[in-house]
Amino acid sequence: MRSGVRVGIDVGKVRIGVSRSDLHGMLATPVETVARSEDGADRLRIAGIVTEVGAFEVIVGLPLALSGAHTASTDDAVDFARTLAADLDADVRLVDERLSTVSAHSALRASGKNSKTARPVVDQVAATIILQHALDAERAAGRPPGTLVVPNIGS
Repeated sequence: MRSGVRVGIDVGKVRIGVSRSDLHGMLATPVETVARSEDGADRLRIAGIVTEVGAFEVIVGLPLALSGAHTASTDDAVDFARTLAADLDADVRLVDERLSTVSAHSALRASGKNSKTARPVVDQVAATIILQHALDAERAAGRPPGTLVVPNIGS
């Protein structure tokens, strides 16, 4: 298992959930929810978080259909990851995130939050689930999870 902080990202249409790991890559915790923007302010904030926590890697959830097929959300996450990779000195990896948002909603309901009170944090919880899954997968397989992203140069 590689040591060092990682950042987890759940890309949504309106909000982006952000999480981080501890230095040893054992535990993921929520950080914040960033509003999506057309002007790149969302990527700048995430780049700031990556720098603040000293992350060497960013894990972006890849929202595939249950069948494994790509969807419009898949394409959006890939585009976001490629553009983000061009903004960072850290590696960016895409990791399958099927059912992470469903799991996040279930966890929040179990903790007594309704959909209205959960809305501000559900993306952070989904990002935490994505990152924890990636950490566990790396620990089990002995290699980095997912697919390394090729930066979208010129964005």
